[in-house]
Amino acid sequence: MLRALTVLDRAPANCCTPLAAPTMSEQDAETTALLFKALSDPGRVKIVNLLSNAEEPVCVCDLTPRLGLSQPTVSFHLGKLVRAGLLEREQRGVWAFYSVDRRALARLSTVFDLEGAAA
Repeated sequence: MLRALTVLDRAPANCCTPLAAPTMSEQDAETTALLFKALSDPGRVKIVNLLSNAEEPVCVCDLTPRLGLSQPTVSFHLGKLVRAGLLEREQRGVWAFYSVDRRALARLSTVFDLEGAAA
């Protein structure tokens, strides 16, 4: 014997919640991916952290002992971060001083703008 089933709820399932956040342009996505790629190494993350908390630009000679890495390795990581646009480099005589580019960090933070997504 066949029996008809009654549909009780026609609302979409919770797993189908539409995306509310505005989409990112392809160029913005590529630029942001390059920033994250530059941060894919723990040493570079530590460098950005140290420089983010510094009150003024820091010399590579001051970073080397704090990171426990050789000077050439620290310079290599600093170069990658500068090319990615996360750090600014200032030459003072024979020494290079580095600081965080706050605009680049602000761009990274917009990727995780949870307040904007909730509105």
